[in-house]
Amino acid sequence: MPRGSGQIALPLDWSAGGANDGPLIVGTSNADAVRYLRHVATWPVRTAVLTGPRGSGRSLMGRLFARESGGRVIDGHASVSEEEIFHAWNAAQASGTPLLIIADAPPSEWAIALPDLASRLRAVPVLTIGEPDDCLARDLIDALFAQRGMAISPDVAAYVVPRMERSYAMIHRVVAALDAASLEKGRAISIRLTRETLLSQGLIDPDLLERQETGPCR
Repeated sequence: MPRGSGQIALPLDWSAGGANDGPLIVGTSNADAVRYLRHVATWPVRTAVLTGPRGSGRSLMGRLFARESGGRVIDGHASVSEEEIFHAWNAAQASGTPLLIIADAPPSEWAIALPDLASRLRAVPVLTIGEPDDCLARDLIDALFAQRGMAISPDVAAYVVPRMERSYAMIHRVVAALDAASLEKGRAISIRLTRETLLSQGLIDPDLLERQETGPCR
């Protein structure tokens, strides 16, 4: 799996979402899942489960998968009944139209009451999105600001990432906090504003303030 780069080159239809989506940023934490979703012809069964942290782009991946493959996506296994999942699984095998189920956890951790559904799901490949590496985290911070119509210096993301908890949830919290602080104070998002804001809200570790930024991602 490629290392040292926050983004991996993809065809245009997988590097950009729909009209209301931001870009799908692909790095070491999600590249295997993207690769599998783009090669439906190799699936041993016509169903797969995609798991990962909320905020990791898993719903966007599902929309891109549906658009490219024509398959069905169940976004949140708990949002539908077991009977519906069971019939969707059977329909996918009968018709050949792929089915992707997005979930917080793999089927082995679901409380499944239907024995027939449980047995079918044991044969389903589980794709996992991991927490972001440094480069993907930096790219995602930049992309989230771009979605808000804000351009920031790349120095800001490079400063934040080594000093924050490495998770998609924290990335979204950091971006929201900086956006709000910039609007409230009428200041551009600089490293100084970033440090003040995130320290005051406990979003970066004060013990890591002197930590050196990581190297370039490209």
